[in-house]
Amino acid sequence: QVQLVESGGGLVQAGGSLRLSCAASGSIFSINVMGWYRQAPGKQRELVATLTSGLYTKYIDSVKGRFTISRDNAKNTWYLQMNSLKPEDTAVYYCAAQVGSSRYWGQGTQVTVSS
Repeated sequence: QVQLVESGGGLVQAGGSLRLSCAASGSIFSINVMGWYRQAPGKQRELVATLTSGLYTKYIDSVKGRFTISRDNAKNTWYLQMNSLKPEDTAVYYCAAQVGSSRYWGQGTQVTVSS
């Protein structure tokens, strides 16, 4: 099993930056893909960015060039660096670890971008 704890959310003005962290524990070596998702009020949860164990990254179009997913192996922590934030980025952000056919979720962290 994998346990995930997100942090780093908050309130920021449009154009600002935040870095979200996802600290992992447990069977970290078995994580195939780490993803960052977000869910805005009244909307479905969407996948924002992924990082595979082979360091391949993928982003949705709306965040390309603004968000960067990365990993610090020494700290067992994944990050989502978010720059040039927009009000439409406001959501609860979750990290999720894919281990085989199982997916483990963190508790989420709120990001609010004011205009």
